[in-house]
Formats: sequence, C-alpha cells, structure tokens
Amino acid sequence: MTEQNRPAKLGPVATFAGRSLEVLRDMILDGTLSPGERLNEVHLSQALGISRGPLREAIQRLASEGLVEAVTHRGVYVRSFSARELSDFYELRIALETHAVRLAARYAPQERIDELGRMLDDTESSMGSDATGSYPADPDFHARLARLAANPPLIQALTDVGRKIQLARARSAHQPRRARTALDEHRTIVAALDDRDGDHAASLLEAHLSSSLNSALAVLRAAEPD
Repeated sequence: MTEQNRPAKLGPVATFAGRSLEVLRDMILDGTLSPGERLNEVHLSQALGISRGPLREAIQRLASEGLVEAVTHRGVYVRSFSARELSDFYELRIALETHAVRLAARYAPQERIDELGRMLDDTESSMGSDATGSYPADPDFHARLARLAANPPLIQALTDVGRKIQLARARSAHQPRRARTALDEHRTIVAALDDRDGDHAASLLEAHLSSSLNSALAVLRAAEPD
C-alpha cells in the first residue's frame, strides 16, 4: 500500500466509535434492531466487543441522524415513524432528487449516464425471469443517480433522508415489491437523461417516487391504530 493510499491513523476511541456507528446503523436499517426497540448498552457493548464510551458516542451520532431517540428515565430507542412523517420525508426526497436529476441531465458526462444504463442491464439479469422477484438492494439506482449531480452537500442530504425513509419503511420491507415496474421506470428516467431532458427526467422520477410512497403508506396506515 502506498503512502497516498494508506488510511489516516485514528486513535483507538475514534476508531471503535466509528466502527460502532457503522455497525449499529446497519443493524437499525436492516431490521436487526426494530423500530421501538430499546438499545441495551451492556448487551451491545459485549456483542460488539467495545467499551461503553465509544458505544455511547456512536449512539449520540445516531440520535443526531434521527435514527434513535432518548426517552427520559427510560433509555434510548430505535425511532418509529408515522405515516405523516414518512410523507414528509418523501416530500423532501422528491424535492432533492428531482433537483439532482436536473443537474445530472445538464452536467453529467455521457459515459456516466451510459454506466447507469448498463447497471440496469445487470440488475435485470440478476432478477432473472421470475416476475415475483424483488429488486436488488445493491447497487442502489437512486444513490448512483444522485451522484451524477456531483454536488456533495445535495448527496449528503439525500443520504440522510434516505436512511429515515428506510427505517420508516421497515414494517413494509417484506411486502411484495413492484420490481419489474420499478425497473421499467428506472429505464425511462435514464432514457430522459440520455436525451438531456432534465424536466422530463424529473417528472418521471417524481411519479416513480410517489408510487413508492403510496405503496409504503398503504402498509403503514394499515398497521397504525385507529
């Protein structure tokens, strides 16, 4: 490894806290820690093999990201979101992502747009011929699309709201997905980008995200008490 590629050296506390943050965030977003579940510091520190200090630092970071919340005299819990909150998150995501796709249509190099199209070809191949198959989580089409805007603060804002949406949708994660329809919609967005028609790409993207929201809301509202 060259000096240029060698990662910066961090102190042990910072390193452990960073690793704890990544692991805990993944546990929340993949459903290992469920919405409404209390974080047991003793259990988590033993499971992750770290002391309570770095763990608490990681939990504070997760609280600042809006993924956990502290309840006075009770502890820290994984956030649960209402249907109204999910709608608000999607409203923000649509505003940010449609702006990103307009920037991409205007400025993204053609080879980057071509790469996005090839990624969809690979996605279709991985889905196979099963019409009921789910859409693969990786690679993330929307993350790749946002990066075409080449605007780091915009990408970070989309990452932050995307995590909240993923957590808010945790209860619908195992519902049947409209995978083939989503793939077709992704292709139309890329085609509009290829034509450098930012307004059309943004319109298609907004309709696509609105359909995703409506699907999630149907599940959330069915689960909420009357």
